[in-house]
Amino acid sequence: MVKSTRHAKYELYYHIVFVPKSGGTEGPADLAEQGSAQYRRSHLTGKTKERLETIFDEICEDKGLELAECEVMSDHVHLFIGSPPKNAPSLIVNWVKGISARKYNNRYDDHVKWTRSYYVGTAGSSSKGAIEQYIAEQEGGDE
Repeated sequence: MVKSTRHAKYELYYHIVFVPKSGGTEGPADLAEQGSAQYRRSHLTGKTKERLETIFDEICEDKGLELAECEVMSDHVHLFIGSPPKNAPSLIVNWVKGISARKYNNRYDDHVKWTRSYYVGTAGSSSKGAIEQYIAEQEGGDE
């Protein structure tokens, strides 16, 4: 759904994926491999999953974001967040990861930590191909 501010109409959604830090690895492991599936801790289940979902919802409400979808998997998190254009995707990720870790760790005995890495993709009402086609069709339209 298209939303608006005083000066803009927008429909910006970000697909964000991130993983928890592993509790350590057994044997030597290259730091680059820490994020791979074999080193992920599968601990985002049960009460932890429910608590994180609640915290992500709180963060989005506090920051004026729309939490369209939230899926906490056992070893990673998927969020689909709508935001006004004033918020950079990296800022949204920093809010979600930083605030969620602080809130969770202050409230509960079992702690969560997130890796520094993340994935973010954009989405809206139009696909990349549709926009490219629309722009290409505009050429020469002002004559």
